[in-house]
Amino acid sequence: MDNGGPGELLQILRDGHPRTRADLAGTTGLGRAAISSRLEPLLKLELVVPVSGAPSTGGRPSARLAFNPGAKLVAAADVGATHATVALTDLSGTVLVETTERLEISRGPEAVLDWLLAMMKEHLKVLGRPTEDVIAVGIGLPGPVEHSTGKPTSPPIMPGWDGFDVPAYVQRTLGVPVLVDNDVNLMALGERATRWPNEENMIFLKVATGIGSGVVSGGELQRGAAGVAGDVGHIAVSRGAGVFCRCGKSACLEAIAGAPAIAAQLRKSGLESITGSDVVSLVRSGNPAAIQAVRQAGRDIGEMLNMCVSFINPSLIVVGGSLAQSGEHLMAGIRETVYARSTPLATQHLNITQSATGPEAGVVGASILAVEHVLSPHRVNQLAARLLAGGHEHVNRQEEEPTPPAPRLLLETTAQHLKDAPA
Repeated sequence: MDNGGPGELLQILRDGHPRTRADLAGTTGLGRAAISSRLEPLLKLELVVPVSGAPSTGGRPSARLAFNPGAKLVAAADVGATHATVALTDLSGTVLVETTERLEISRGPEAVLDWLLAMMKEHLKVLGRPTEDVIAVGIGLPGPVEHSTGKPTSPPIMPGWDGFDVPAYVQRTLGVPVLVDNDVNLMALGERATRWPNEENMIFLKVATGIGSGVVSGGELQRGAAGVAGDVGHIAVSRGAGVFCRCGKSACLEAIAGAPAIAAQLRKSGLESITGSDVVSLVRSGNPAAIQAVRQAGRDIGEMLNMCVSFINPSLIVVGGSLAQSGEHLMAGIRETVYARSTPLATQHLNITQSATGPEAGVVGASILAVEHVLSPHRVNQLAARLLAGGHEHVNRQEEEPTPPAPRLLLETTAQHLKDAPA
């Protein structure tokens, strides 16, 4: 902290615990005057606010200061193949208002993004907040994304999206930093932050219309050279031999274990008019054919995960997505194959569990991605310098760099704050 500015000081306060100036001086090694000079712009921006005084030690009680997550808003969107969720969150990632509706990604980027923007405006009206309160946008898309530009890259189920400049399109309306990533990567971020902040090596697996994963290794989200790390739905599995996938190849896991594939199998067994969304309902109602099909899908998924366990050696595998709502029938199939085929050393500490965050994992992850960018020490220091130099508050305006750098997976302080936040 010898050379740190307001941005570094803010990171300390982001855990949500109030501190006095003396506490901050003791933590950082800075003098009281240096602490006060760094707090000044944070107080003006209302990113830090005074709270009830600390206990008195004989004199006047010392004022305590805390991070103010309600100072600004983040717009977050989780877009899947057939549904989309839009939310507004505070700066801790807590969802304040959200809407989920059926929305086909195949409608194209303009139609989908226009709907997202319209819902964000409706949410602002519900909260009674101005557009200027939105400081960043996070968006998850169901396909590979070049993280450095926010552009989808050859997405197999997103016609018209390849190379589309999503950040630029959204910035025409909101003019704020826009962070875009693969939807399952963001689910991994959200699940880890809210439920597993101390896990350094984990896989989040989404099983729905498609199958994909977000991979955390050494505490960092792994995106790969072209943004396709974790695209496990198109790994070939033995039972898929001869079955063609919508990607154009055969034997893909998704072609036999995704929700539409399971529905197709059930129709062949005599269940008419069954869609992917009906599978979970059938399992929950005790339909034997549906239970058997989902359990077999779990075994097929376990065959793929066996390779991942040997290669990545995670300590945690979290299964989410719509098909995960079928509960232990899917999980039992996955565990059966993974534990049977993987080496005892690789699985001795491996926990395979269902997502606890559920449908909100994607929007929480999108919010975290955006918050970690816009509240990074570098950007907060830039903002403070302009403010102290007599500039205006441009915390919500897009700066020179149109493409934000990839942030650290999640600051530990934010992870702790989210962990402590009410569900």
